[in-house]
Amino acid sequence: MSPGAAPRRPAVAGSFYPAQPDRLKGLVDSLLAEAGSVARPEGLEAGLVCGLLVPHAGLVFSGAIAALAWRLAGEIAPTTIVIAGTDHGAWADGVGVWTGGPWLTPLGEVAIDRDLTAEIAGLGKPFAADDDCHGGEHSIEIQLPLLARTCPQARIVPLAVSPRLRAHTEAGAAVGRLLAARRAAGERILIVASSDFAHYPPAAVCEEADDRLLAPLLRLDADTLGDLEAALTLAGLPGLVCGMCGIDATRFTLTALGEMGAKRGILLGKATSADAGGDPGRTVGYAAVAFA
Repeated sequence: MSPGAAPRRPAVAGSFYPAQPDRLKGLVDSLLAEAGSVARPEGLEAGLVCGLLVPHAGLVFSGAIAALAWRLAGEIAPTTIVIAGTDHGAWADGVGVWTGGPWLTPLGEVAIDRDLTAEIAGLGKPFAADDDCHGGEHSIEIQLPLLARTCPQARIVPLAVSPRLRAHTEAGAAVGRLLAARRAAGERILIVASSDFAHYPPAAVCEEADDRLLAPLLRLDADTLGDLEAALTLAGLPGLVCGMCGIDATRFTLTALGEMGAKRGILLGKATSADAGGDPGRTVGYAAVAFA
């Protein structure tokens, strides 16, 4: 955790998003401009938002939905953003906390909140300092170009939430209490869950599955969400291999949000990969949600 700690270098630049700074900046700025033309849900007050859910596919597919959340984050101007990323490869044992140097992007460095990362890693199991589990994972990295443009002063706390985590409630509550105390002391902190929704069904099935999962998610009902996601995954729906690839990160985050005082989720927008020109017979679902 010294100032000279090794940075995390991009793993998916050139595939999930352009590696050239000018191209990437142009794409991100166009996504944010498009997001600015989308009407906000009635009653949404940016100052009350303490968390977000964002998708993490390639920017050409999910970027328009992700931009809805990150544009809102820019209005909040958080000092620290805790990002609970999907650990697709189950590299972490429970929750792997990045404690190394800044994360590098084609748009510059994103700094780490070293005090908060140390505090979370020090909570003990299922939390552990684990930089290696972040090396090839894209779910946090894909957020950083949008974050860098909307929240350039923010520091991040990258957390890899493994599907091997079993203590979602206890782990989420522990982090939520830490963040609630810091927010009560005046710090502007957001927690963000990075997850896509249904994977690979036809578009109509994808939309139906996503709508069913959004109902408990918007109620912050982590247990029902987990049970429903598991049931949908086993239901034999055409093409469906999972309801949410980041169900563990999402359940963890919903529990943290409850400790932070959030009462509801507010849908900012949703889509499928078919809406961005993908194959309508084999889609992935995306949603952006604010929690207040």
